[in-house]
Parts: sequence; C-alpha cells; structure tokens
Amino acid sequence: MLQNLETLAREAKSWPFEQARNLLAHVLKKRQGETERAEARALIDAGKADEALAAFPALQRPVILETGYGPSGLPHMGTFGEVARTTMVRNAFRALTGDHWPTRLIAFSDDMDGLRKVPEGVPNPEMLREDLHLSLTRVRDPFGTHDSFGAHNNARLRAFLDSFGFDYEFMSSTETYKSGRFDATLLTLLERFDAVQAIMLPTLGEERRATYSPFLPISPITGHVLQVPTLARNVEKGTIIFEDPAGEPGNRTEVPVTGGHVKLQWKPDWAMRWVALDIDYEMSGKDLIESVRESSKVCRALGGTPPEGFNYELFLDIEGKKISKSKGNGLTMDEWLRYGTPESLSWYMFQSPKSAKSLHFNVIPRAIDDYLAFIESYKTQEPAKRIDNAVWSIHSGDPPTHTSPVSFALLLNLVGVANASTKDQLWAYFAKYLPAATPQNEPLLDRLMDHALNYYEDFVKPSKSYRLPDDKEKAALLDLAERLKVLPADTTDGELIQNEVYAVGKAHAFEPLRAWFGALYEVLLGASQGPRFGSFAAIYGLPQTIALIEAGANGELVQP
Repeated sequence: MLQNLETLAREAKSWPFEQARNLLAHVLKKRQGETERAEARALIDAGKADEALAAFPALQRPVILETGYGPSGLPHMGTFGEVARTTMVRNAFRALTGDHWPTRLIAFSDDMDGLRKVPEGVPNPEMLREDLHLSLTRVRDPFGTHDSFGAHNNARLRAFLDSFGFDYEFMSSTETYKSGRFDATLLTLLERFDAVQAIMLPTLGEERRATYSPFLPISPITGHVLQVPTLARNVEKGTIIFEDPAGEPGNRTEVPVTGGHVKLQWKPDWAMRWVALDIDYEMSGKDLIESVRESSKVCRALGGTPPEGFNYELFLDIEGKKISKSKGNGLTMDEWLRYGTPESLSWYMFQSPKSAKSLHFNVIPRAIDDYLAFIESYKTQEPAKRIDNAVWSIHSGDPPTHTSPVSFALLLNLVGVANASTKDQLWAYFAKYLPAATPQNEPLLDRLMDHALNYYEDFVKPSKSYRLPDDKEKAALLDLAERLKVLPADTTDGELIQNEVYAVGKAHAFEPLRAWFGALYEVLLGASQGPRFGSFAAIYGLPQTIALIEAGANGELVQP
C-alpha cells in the first residue's frame, strides 16, 4: 500500500476516485445536518476518518454499494463490468477514508421476476414454456441441477463472481421479499400509492396507463406474477384487491403486499430497494438514464434518498453498433477468457467508462499488452501517479510486482513463426532466452501462452498475408541477415539484435524508419504490426531468425 493514501486519494484524478469523493459527499449530506457535516468533513479531510466515525454515530453504519442482475440469463460481460467498476469505486472510497469506514457491496438478483419468454440456447425449452409467468425461483431448472431456474442462474452468478475474487454479499429478491425485510417500505408504498402512480403514469403509453399498478400480485391459484390493475387498497390491513385471471370472472382476490405475496414493477422495485436496503451507490448503463430519473422520484416519494452513481457508456461491436444479446454481436465472457486474462478485461473496463468502446476480439491483444505496460510503469511512478494508474484500482491497491517477461504480441508472432501448437514448444524457445523460467515461477507467461495459442489459431492464422519485398527491402533484409551472422549463434541479447535492425534501417535510408519495421512485419510475419524485433529474434533463436529473414528476402514465405 502507498503511504499517505488518504491525501493521495483526495487529489487523485482517475474516475474511481472522483466517484469516491462524490459518494463521500453524498453520504455525509444524507446522514448529517449542515453543521455536523462540516465538522465530519474537516476531520476526514485531515486524515482522521476514524475520529469522525467515533464522533458521529450516524456515520458508523456501513456505506452500501449495489449492483443488480436479472437471472433469466447467465452472467455476461455487463455483469462483470458493473461489479468490477463498482468494486473500483469501493476501493477508492476505502482509500479516501483510510479504510476506517465499513463498506458493503450487494449483488442483488431480481429472481422473483416472472419468466416472460424462453431464453435461447437453454435445454428443455418446452418445460420452460409451461412455466412462463412464474417467478424465476419457481420455474423448474431446465439443466436439472437446482431447485429452480433462478437458483441455477444464481449459482452461476456466484461462481462467476467468486472466480474473479470479488468481495460481495449475494442477495436474492425472492428471499428478501419473503423474509419481510421489504415489508415496511412496501407498506409505505401502499400508503403513498397515488404519489407513485403520479410519477409512473406519465411515462407510459395510454393503453398501459389504464392497467398499470406498481404492485404485481402473485396469483394464489397459479403462482404467476400478474400484471393486473389494483382495484382497491386497504392501507390499514396492508392489502390490495385485484382480479385473478385464473379465478372466476369478476372475482376479487385480496392479498397482503408484505411477505412475498406481491412483487413490484421494476422501476418502483429499484426505488424500494434503495430505501429498504439504504443503498448509497449504484451505477448503471447509459440506456437506463430515464429509468434512474423515474426511480429516483419514486425513492423520494417513499421518503428515501436516491443513491449516488453514474451512467457508463455501452459497448459497441466491431461495426460500431450497439451490442445486443439477442443479436449475438458482442463478446461473451467465455470468449474473452479464452483469448485473454481476467486482468486485461478489468483493465479494459477501467478505461474511459463514459466513452463508447468496441468490444470485439480485436481489442484483446492490445488490452493484454497495455495492462502489462501499466504494471511496468507502476514500478517507477511517483505515488501520486501510482494511485491513478489503472492497475492500482484493478488490484485493490496491491498490484503484482512481476508479470510477464515478454509481450503478448511477441508470443503471438512466436506461435506463428514457430508453427507451435503446444506450450511445450513455446517453452522450448525460452530455454535459452530465459533459462531459469518455468511454468511454476512464470505463471502469467504460462497462462499467456494458452491464450496466444488460442488467439493465433482462431484469428491470426486465417488472416496471415505475407508479401514480397521490393528491391530496397530485399537488399536491407539480406544485409540484416549478414550482420546477424557475425553475432554469436547463441546470442540472447535482444537489445544487441535490435541495434543491428536499427542500423540496417538507417543504412538503407528508410524514411520514416517505421517503414523498415513495417516491411519486417509484413514480409517476415505476414502482419501489419509486430513485437520488438530484437526481443522476438532473441527468443526465436538467432540461426532460426536468420533463416527466416533469408526466406522472406527470397520470397519463399509467400504462399503460391
């Protein structure tokens, strides 16, 4: 951990710290009057958050951050992004307050929602079709492993979050409704029904307004989550009356709004959770800006304070179109983790969350190498720069001191040139370059080899395109081969080799010099970009590199 962390956190410029400072101001305003707030803020700004909490009991309650999940499908990239980014804000808040103020992160599953349609790619769709409109925790599990479809997907969510080491508390909508934890706020909503309707009805179309109610009763006959009008309310009894479609025509069914007999429409439900769980922070996608605004109004109508938060931009596909699960034009978690590390995904999530970014296979190699570069730069940065480095947020203030000795780009090219299909083949090339390296003492390098083999086979190999050198390039390539032959055959000094590459480029008057490196990549590697050539040659081996250069110069690498 860095020294003087609280001071650094107050001055940090990266977005998690901006959000943490907003969260601090929000909580102080929410829990204190103006005079007390100023006193508490002065103590916290002086690095005495522990004294502030001791002096003001209202501050001793944990600061609660929430993320939401709809378990009608499996965890996806958005799930990871929201939990990862919220965790970054949580860590920044802990730094800002000297880790004296307890925090909690709730991962809330809306598993009491009714199953509205059968998800694609799920087994036993006919069984699910029979269970439409039941709460997800009452829908039978098509996978046959859990008590319900909701329980199955909740287990997948928890395993998913656990695999990344997130610190969170799981909360089930079904269990929370049935436990009575929401009862007091539900009774408040019943009492203030007209005020909530006044907020929600103007946001709906004419037909929807005629039947809308914030309460979705659970049919005592079918167990379906019903979207039916509320015909009458009894605030004293805490009940609503509605007509159950499964009952006799004109029936009037009365149920309490407490104890899990009703669920709320999702925007009032969101607001109700903020109040009942005392949520202080929740972020959401840009597509939910209007929903946040409406839920915030409902929250205030219920006597609560909407949480602090911000709206992040959504990801785009390679063509710049919005990613849609139904279209399948995005990148799944499993796909990213086949080709890249979890750390690289966290790095990608950290970068510019308010800017739209492409989320496609082509961003993975750059994300891996950028993450590695940020780790290296962290080692030499001054503290004020370190805390704004993405890896501080990714690793909760304790980034690794060692990563990979080589870049992912270099590994990709080594796989291609060496025609490698196994990690054993790749490790054989490192035997001379890094004789002490093993999968045990270089675990990240070992993991990157797996990713490189997968990525090369699926994306690089099909797009390889070698070209013939022109006369100037051919002369330079043959000159480079001759210069490298002068070096000892067992040379593993990448810098020494790189100096020769530079010397040849200058001697043959390439202007700009990057045109020479472009020629090396296109002629020898079949790609428009590549790794630092000296490092590549040092690992691949000088004799093999010389043979590759001569083959490229003579046009032998171009497919007939």
